[in-house]
Amino acid sequence: MKTLICNTPGEFEYTVTEMPVERENYSLLKVLRVGICGTDIHAYEGTQPFFNYPRILGHEIAAEIVETKPGSGFGVGDIVTISPYFYCGRCVACRNGKTNCCVKMEVFGVHIDGGMRGYISVPDYALVRGEGLTADELVLVEPLAIGAHGVRRAGIELDEFVLVMGAGPIGLGTMEFAAIAGGRVIAMDVNPQRLEYCKDTFGIPYQINPLTDNVMERLMEITNGDMPTVVMDCTGNLKAINSGVQYLAHGGRYVLIGLQKEELVISHPEFHKREATLMSSRNALPEDFEQVVSCIRDGSVTPDNYITHKVEFDELKYHFSELIDPANGAIKAVVVI
Repeated sequence: MKTLICNTPGEFEYTVTEMPVERENYSLLKVLRVGICGTDIHAYEGTQPFFNYPRILGHEIAAEIVETKPGSGFGVGDIVTISPYFYCGRCVACRNGKTNCCVKMEVFGVHIDGGMRGYISVPDYALVRGEGLTADELVLVEPLAIGAHGVRRAGIELDEFVLVMGAGPIGLGTMEFAAIAGGRVIAMDVNPQRLEYCKDTFGIPYQINPLTDNVMERLMEITNGDMPTVVMDCTGNLKAINSGVQYLAHGGRYVLIGLQKEELVISHPEFHKREATLMSSRNALPEDFEQVVSCIRDGSVTPDNYITHKVEFDELKYHFSELIDPANGAIKAVVVI
Protein backbone atom coordinates (compact mmCIF):
# COMPACT_ATOMS: atom_id res chain seq x y z
CA MET A 1 0.00 0.00 0.00
CA LYS A 2 1.13 3.58 -0.66
CA THR A 3 2.61 5.22 2.42
CA LEU A 4 4.04 8.65 3.21
CA ILE A 5 7.05 8.56 5.55
CA CYS A 6 8.79 11.48 7.27
CA ASN A 7 12.41 10.30 6.98
CA THR A 8 14.02 13.30 8.67
CA PRO A 9 12.82 16.80 9.58
CA GLY A 10 11.65 18.52 6.41
CA GLU A 11 11.75 15.38 4.25
CA PHE A 12 8.77 13.27 3.14
CA GLU A 13 8.94 10.23 0.88
CA TYR A 14 6.24 8.10 -0.73
CA THR A 15 6.94 4.40 -0.49
CA VAL A 16 5.15 1.05 -0.57
CA THR A 17 4.69 -0.82 2.72
CA GLU A 18 3.14 -4.15 3.67
CA MET A 19 -0.45 -4.46 4.83
CA PRO A 20 -0.77 -4.63 8.63
CA VAL A 21 -0.37 -8.09 10.14
CA GLU A 22 -3.48 -9.57 11.75
CA ARG A 23 -3.33 -9.40 15.57
CA GLU A 24 -5.61 -10.58 18.32
CA ASN A 25 -7.97 -7.89 19.66
CA TYR A 26 -7.03 -5.56 16.80
CA SER A 27 -9.20 -4.34 13.90
CA LEU A 28 -8.14 -3.49 10.35
CA LEU A 29 -9.25 -0.07 9.10
CA LYS A 30 -9.28 1.60 5.71
CA VAL A 31 -8.15 5.18 6.26
CA LEU A 32 -10.53 7.82 4.87
CA ARG A 33 -9.25 11.07 6.37
CA VAL A 34 -6.19 12.21 8.30
CA GLY A 35 -6.02 15.59 10.01
CA ILE A 36 -2.78 17.55 10.06
CA CYS A 37 -2.07 18.87 13.54
CA GLY A 38 0.60 20.68 15.52
CA THR A 39 2.28 17.39 16.44
CA ASP A 40 2.77 16.59 12.74
CA ILE A 41 4.07 20.08 12.09
CA HIS A 42 6.53 19.88 14.99
CA ALA A 43 7.68 16.46 13.76
CA TYR A 44 8.24 17.90 10.28
CA GLU A 45 10.14 20.83 11.81
CA GLY A 46 12.15 18.61 14.17
CA THR A 47 10.79 20.22 17.34
CA GLN A 48 8.57 17.39 18.66
CA PRO A 49 10.14 16.09 21.91
CA PHE A 50 8.68 12.54 21.83
CA PHE A 51 9.73 11.66 18.31
CA ASN A 52 12.09 9.39 16.37
CA TYR A 53 12.68 9.15 12.61
CA PRO A 54 11.73 7.73 10.20
CA ARG A 55 8.04 7.85 11.10
CA ILE A 56 4.66 7.60 9.41
CA LEU A 57 2.73 10.60 10.73
CA GLY A 58 -0.97 10.99 11.35
CA HIS A 59 -3.06 10.36 14.46
CA GLU A 60 -6.27 12.28 13.68
CA ILE A 61 -8.17 9.56 11.86
CA ALA A 62 -11.49 8.81 10.24
CA ALA A 63 -11.68 5.28 8.86
CA GLU A 64 -13.90 2.38 7.81
CA ILE A 65 -13.61 -0.99 9.53
CA VAL A 66 -12.76 -3.71 7.00
CA GLU A 67 -11.88 -6.56 9.39
CA THR A 68 -12.84 -7.06 13.02
CA LYS A 69 -13.64 -9.93 15.38
CA PRO A 70 -17.12 -10.44 16.89
CA GLY A 71 -15.91 -9.54 20.37
CA SER A 72 -14.85 -6.01 19.35
CA GLY A 73 -18.38 -4.65 19.55
CA PHE A 74 -17.99 -3.15 16.06
CA GLY A 75 -18.86 -4.37 12.58
CA VAL A 76 -17.37 -4.35 9.10
CA GLY A 77 -18.37 -1.13 7.34
CA ASP A 78 -18.62 0.96 10.51
CA ILE A 79 -17.17 4.47 10.10
CA VAL A 80 -15.12 5.31 13.20
CA THR A 81 -12.40 7.45 14.61
CA ILE A 82 -9.74 6.29 17.06
CA SER A 83 -8.26 7.29 20.36
CA PRO A 84 -4.60 7.20 19.30
CA TYR A 85 -3.13 6.86 22.80
CA PHE A 86 -2.26 3.18 23.07
CA TYR A 87 -1.81 2.32 26.73
CA CYS A 88 -0.49 -0.64 28.74
CA GLY A 89 -3.42 -1.03 31.15
CA ARG A 90 -1.10 -2.01 34.01
CA CYS A 91 0.89 1.05 35.16
CA VAL A 92 -0.06 3.39 38.00
CA ALA A 93 -1.74 5.85 35.62
CA CYS A 94 -3.79 3.18 33.86
CA ARG A 95 -4.81 1.57 37.15
CA ASN A 96 -6.16 4.95 38.24
CA GLY A 97 -8.13 5.56 35.05
CA LYS A 98 -5.63 8.00 33.52
CA THR A 99 -4.87 6.03 30.37
CA ASN A 100 -4.16 9.34 28.64
CA CYS A 101 -0.81 9.57 30.47
CA CYS A 102 0.19 5.90 30.60
CA VAL A 103 3.79 5.37 31.71
CA LYS A 104 4.42 3.26 28.60
CA MET A 105 2.30 5.36 26.27
CA GLU A 106 2.60 4.73 22.53
CA VAL A 107 0.88 7.50 20.61
CA PHE A 108 -0.13 6.45 17.12
CA GLY A 109 1.82 8.56 14.61
CA VAL A 110 4.32 9.74 17.24
CA HIS A 111 5.92 6.84 19.10
CA ILE A 112 4.71 4.30 16.54
CA ASP A 113 3.77 4.62 12.88
CA GLY A 114 0.52 6.41 12.15
CA GLY A 115 -2.18 6.88 9.55
CA MET A 116 -0.61 8.37 6.41
CA ARG A 117 -1.26 5.15 4.48
CA GLY A 118 -4.12 3.14 3.08
CA TYR A 119 -4.78 0.75 5.95
CA ILE A 120 -4.00 0.64 9.66
CA SER A 121 -4.46 -1.87 12.47
CA VAL A 122 -5.46 -0.56 15.90
CA PRO A 123 -6.47 -2.11 19.24
CA ASP A 124 -10.20 -2.64 19.56
CA TYR A 125 -10.24 -0.52 22.74
CA ALA A 126 -9.04 2.45 20.65
CA LEU A 127 -12.08 2.43 18.35
CA VAL A 128 -14.54 5.31 18.87
CA ARG A 129 -18.08 4.95 17.57
CA GLY A 130 -19.02 7.26 14.74
CA GLU A 131 -22.63 7.72 15.91
CA GLY A 132 -23.65 8.63 12.37
CA LEU A 133 -21.04 11.36 11.90
CA THR A 134 -19.31 11.82 8.54
CA ALA A 135 -15.62 11.19 7.92
CA ASP A 136 -15.01 14.97 7.86
CA GLU A 137 -16.66 15.27 11.27
CA LEU A 138 -14.96 12.25 12.80
CA VAL A 139 -11.47 13.37 11.81
CA LEU A 140 -11.95 16.37 14.12
CA VAL A 141 -12.98 14.41 17.21
CA GLU A 142 -9.47 13.71 18.53
CA PRO A 143 -8.10 17.28 18.26
CA LEU A 144 -11.29 18.67 19.78
CA ALA A 145 -11.02 16.13 22.61
CA ILE A 146 -7.63 17.66 23.50
CA GLY A 147 -9.30 20.98 24.27
CA ALA A 148 -12.26 19.31 25.97
CA HIS A 149 -9.87 17.43 28.26
CA GLY A 150 -7.94 20.59 29.13
CA VAL A 151 -11.19 22.35 29.99
CA ARG A 152 -12.23 19.40 32.14
CA ARG A 153 -8.87 19.58 33.93
CA ALA A 154 -9.34 23.30 34.54
CA GLY A 155 -12.73 22.82 36.21
CA ILE A 156 -14.14 25.97 34.65
CA GLU A 157 -17.16 27.43 36.40
CA LEU A 158 -19.92 29.68 35.14
CA ASP A 159 -18.78 33.21 34.21
CA GLU A 160 -15.09 32.65 35.02
CA PHE A 161 -12.72 34.61 32.82
CA VAL A 162 -10.61 32.15 30.83
CA LEU A 163 -7.56 33.33 28.87
CA VAL A 164 -6.61 30.93 26.06
CA MET A 165 -3.19 31.64 24.59
CA GLY A 166 -2.93 30.43 21.00
CA ALA A 167 -5.70 30.43 18.38
CA GLY A 168 -4.67 27.42 16.34
CA PRO A 169 -6.99 24.41 16.02
CA ILE A 170 -6.29 23.17 19.56
CA GLY A 171 -6.70 26.68 20.96
CA LEU A 172 -9.96 27.21 19.10
CA GLY A 173 -11.31 23.90 20.36
CA THR A 174 -10.24 24.83 23.88
CA MET A 175 -12.01 28.18 23.57
CA GLU A 176 -15.18 26.53 22.31
CA PHE A 177 -15.33 23.97 25.11
CA ALA A 178 -14.42 26.62 27.69
CA ALA A 179 -17.41 28.61 26.46
CA ILE A 180 -19.63 25.50 26.56
CA ALA A 181 -18.51 25.07 30.20
CA GLY A 182 -19.73 28.60 30.93
CA GLY A 183 -16.45 30.49 30.80
CA ARG A 184 -16.04 34.03 29.50
CA VAL A 185 -13.27 33.43 26.99
CA ILE A 186 -10.42 35.75 26.06
CA ALA A 187 -8.41 34.81 22.96
CA MET A 188 -4.75 35.78 22.67
CA ASP A 189 -2.60 35.31 19.58
CA VAL A 190 0.04 37.18 17.59
CA ASN A 191 -1.81 36.55 14.31
CA PRO A 192 -4.48 39.20 13.71
CA GLN A 193 -6.27 37.03 11.13
CA ARG A 194 -6.62 34.25 13.70
CA LEU A 195 -8.05 36.72 16.22
CA GLU A 196 -10.59 37.92 13.66
CA TYR A 197 -11.50 34.28 13.05
CA CYS A 198 -12.07 33.83 16.78
CA LYS A 199 -14.42 36.78 16.81
CA ASP A 200 -16.30 36.30 13.55
CA THR A 201 -16.58 32.50 13.38
CA PHE A 202 -16.53 31.41 17.02
CA GLY A 203 -18.02 34.47 18.68
CA ILE A 204 -15.18 34.86 21.18
CA PRO A 205 -15.98 38.21 22.84
CA TYR A 206 -12.46 39.38 23.72
CA GLN A 207 -9.25 39.32 21.65
CA ILE A 208 -5.70 40.37 22.57
CA ASN A 209 -2.65 40.61 20.33
CA PRO A 210 0.50 40.80 22.51
CA LEU A 211 2.44 42.36 19.62
CA THR A 212 0.17 45.40 19.48
CA ASP A 213 -1.75 45.48 22.77
CA ASN A 214 -0.64 46.06 26.34
CA VAL A 215 -1.67 42.63 27.59
CA MET A 216 -1.82 43.50 31.28
CA GLU A 217 -3.90 46.62 30.69
CA ARG A 218 -6.32 44.79 28.41
CA LEU A 219 -6.76 41.92 30.86
CA MET A 220 -7.35 44.32 33.73
CA GLU A 221 -9.90 46.17 31.65
CA ILE A 222 -11.75 43.02 30.53
CA THR A 223 -11.83 41.39 33.98
CA ASN A 224 -12.55 44.57 35.98
CA GLY A 225 -9.12 44.35 37.61
CA ASP A 226 -9.37 40.72 38.74
CA MET A 227 -7.36 39.02 35.93
CA PRO A 228 -8.40 35.63 34.50
CA THR A 229 -8.93 32.86 37.05
CA VAL A 230 -7.96 30.33 34.37
CA VAL A 231 -5.09 30.67 31.90
CA MET A 232 -4.63 27.94 29.29
CA ASP A 233 -1.63 27.70 26.99
CA CYS A 234 -2.20 26.18 23.56
CA THR A 235 0.83 27.73 21.85
CA GLY A 236 3.62 25.34 22.76
CA ASN A 237 5.79 28.46 22.64
CA LEU A 238 8.31 28.78 25.46
CA LYS A 239 8.13 32.58 25.70
CA ALA A 240 4.34 32.51 25.87
CA ILE A 241 4.30 29.72 28.44
CA ASN A 242 6.82 31.46 30.70
CA SER A 243 4.83 34.69 30.56
CA GLY A 244 1.49 33.08 31.45
CA VAL A 245 1.76 33.27 35.23
CA GLN A 246 1.70 37.07 35.23
CA TYR A 247 -1.70 36.99 33.52
CA LEU A 248 -3.23 34.77 36.21
CA ALA A 249 -5.56 35.92 38.98
CA HIS A 250 -4.63 35.18 42.57
CA GLY A 251 -5.94 31.72 43.39
CA GLY A 252 -6.11 30.83 39.70
CA ARG A 253 -5.29 27.75 37.62
CA TYR A 254 -2.69 27.60 34.86
CA VAL A 255 -3.19 24.73 32.40
CA LEU A 256 -0.49 23.76 29.90
CA ILE A 257 -1.95 22.03 26.84
CA GLY A 258 0.76 23.08 24.39
CA LEU A 259 4.10 21.27 24.47
CA GLN A 260 7.67 22.36 23.81
CA LYS A 261 11.13 20.90 24.41
CA GLU A 262 12.81 23.32 26.84
CA GLU A 263 12.65 23.95 30.58
CA LEU A 264 9.97 26.20 32.06
CA VAL A 265 11.22 29.33 33.80
CA ILE A 266 8.59 30.75 36.14
CA SER A 267 9.08 33.41 38.80
CA HIS A 268 8.57 31.59 42.08
CA PRO A 269 7.44 34.73 43.96
CA GLU A 270 4.84 35.55 41.28
CA PHE A 271 3.56 31.98 41.30
CA HIS A 272 3.70 31.58 45.08
CA LYS A 273 1.93 34.79 46.01
CA ARG A 274 -1.01 33.76 43.85
CA GLU A 275 -1.26 30.35 45.53
CA ALA A 276 -1.68 29.27 41.92
CA THR A 277 -2.26 25.78 40.58
CA LEU A 278 -0.09 24.59 37.70
CA MET A 279 -1.22 21.56 35.73
CA SER A 280 -0.48 19.91 32.42
CA SER A 281 -3.13 18.41 30.20
CA ARG A 282 -2.05 15.45 28.08
CA ASN A 283 -4.11 13.80 25.37
CA ALA A 284 -7.72 12.96 26.30
CA LEU A 285 -9.90 10.34 27.97
CA PRO A 286 -12.87 8.35 26.60
CA GLU A 287 -15.35 10.72 28.25
CA ASP A 288 -13.75 13.62 26.35
CA PHE A 289 -14.26 11.81 23.03
CA GLU A 290 -17.86 11.12 24.03
CA GLN A 291 -18.44 14.77 24.85
CA VAL A 292 -17.03 15.91 21.51
CA VAL A 293 -19.13 13.43 19.51
CA SER A 294 -22.22 14.51 21.47
CA CYS A 295 -21.52 18.21 20.88
CA ILE A 296 -21.06 17.68 17.13
CA ARG A 297 -24.29 15.69 16.96
CA ASP A 298 -26.33 18.29 18.86
CA GLY A 299 -24.86 21.23 16.94
CA SER A 300 -22.95 22.78 19.83
CA VAL A 301 -19.78 22.34 17.75
CA THR A 302 -19.68 22.92 13.99
CA PRO A 303 -16.87 21.01 12.22
CA ASP A 304 -17.04 23.27 9.16
CA ASN A 305 -15.67 26.07 11.35
CA TYR A 306 -12.37 24.19 11.64
CA ILE A 307 -11.67 22.54 8.28
CA THR A 308 -10.38 25.23 5.94
CA HIS A 309 -8.17 23.17 3.59
CA LYS A 310 -8.28 19.71 2.03
CA VAL A 311 -5.58 17.91 0.07
CA GLU A 312 -5.46 14.56 -1.71
CA PHE A 313 -3.04 12.04 -0.21
CA ASP A 314 -1.05 11.78 -3.46
CA GLU A 315 -0.39 15.53 -3.36
CA LEU A 316 0.40 15.94 0.34
CA LYS A 317 4.19 15.65 0.03
CA TYR A 318 4.27 18.54 -2.42
CA HIS A 319 1.91 20.85 -0.53
CA PHE A 320 2.64 20.15 3.15
CA SER A 321 4.84 23.23 3.66
CA GLU A 322 2.12 25.42 2.12
CA LEU A 323 -0.60 23.95 4.32
CA ILE A 324 1.32 24.71 7.53
CA ASP A 325 2.24 28.26 6.51
CA PRO A 326 0.17 30.66 8.69
CA ALA A 327 0.16 33.13 5.81
CA ASN A 328 -2.16 30.79 3.89
CA GLY A 329 -4.84 31.04 6.56
CA ALA A 330 -5.19 27.35 7.28
CA ILE A 331 -6.95 26.43 10.51
CA LYS A 332 -7.28 22.67 9.99
CA ALA A 333 -6.03 20.88 6.89
CA VAL A 334 -7.42 17.41 6.18
CA VAL A 335 -5.90 14.74 3.95
CA VAL A 336 -8.32 12.73 1.80
CA ILE A 337 -7.13 9.13 1.30
